[in-house]
Amino acid sequence: MTLVTLGPAGTFSHELAMRLYGDDCTLLPTIGRIIETVARGGTDGLVPLENSEAGGVGPTLQGLRDEAVFITEEIYMPIRHHFAARGDPSAITTVFAHPQTHEQCSDFLDRLGADVVHTSSNAASARALLEHDDAGAVVSLSAAEIYQIPVVRQDVQNSSRNVTRFVRIASAPRDGAGCTKCSILIDPSADRVGLLYDLLGVFAARSVNLTRIESRPSRRGIGTYVFFIDFAVTSGCGDVLAELHGMTAVKELGCYTCREVPEWR
Repeated sequence: MTLVTLGPAGTFSHELAMRLYGDDCTLLPTIGRIIETVARGGTDGLVPLENSEAGGVGPTLQGLRDEAVFITEEIYMPIRHHFAARGDPSAITTVFAHPQTHEQCSDFLDRLGADVVHTSSNAASARALLEHDDAGAVVSLSAAEIYQIPVVRQDVQNSSRNVTRFVRIASAPRDGAGCTKCSILIDPSADRVGLLYDLLGVFAARSVNLTRIESRPSRRGIGTYVFFIDFAVTSGCGDVLAELHGMTAVKELGCYTCREVPEWR
């Protein structure tokens, strides 16, 4: 089965797909396109979900909300960013960087003092640099090698423990065998006093551990939100989901396994 992930060649998504699943992958230009392709069936996808420094990845969260896709696996990958330039680094006034990369490397970029131009991916940053001798780019090492641009400073990320959580998605949920975590989306139909307290109390009453909760705009107007919730698989999970469905709108995003990949370079 061909896997779809974020391109062009040299993105962290592409690097991870190659490491885990081999070279049988198709590169698409946006996360939205990846999720739409997976929803149509016939292929799985690999997308970034959150980063330890920059938080949730908006296009992925929106796609999980809008499309009929399910998480079937999560993978944690250490992330290293490098500063590349073709000309004199001291003369650089513009740096190309993906928005998430900008957040993950904000300390370095703030000190550099150059204008930051956002791109669609780390690989796109490398490709943009090819057209500008007086600019720099924050890229992965694989992107620097693919596009043959010199790295002038390694490891410009804010934290040495920078990690991105990727998820494999499919058009159908996986079976529950071996699953350690589940994800849901809660979309309250109305606001009221104590709503979030009551929702979270369903988990606490059954000793189900929440591993993540994130609010996102509902897109129905200011002040209305949806909640992405991850929780550990235990014997009480079925009762939790049944009670939540009786309280509000719930979209089950799937239960899945977890693995970590070692730091590569």
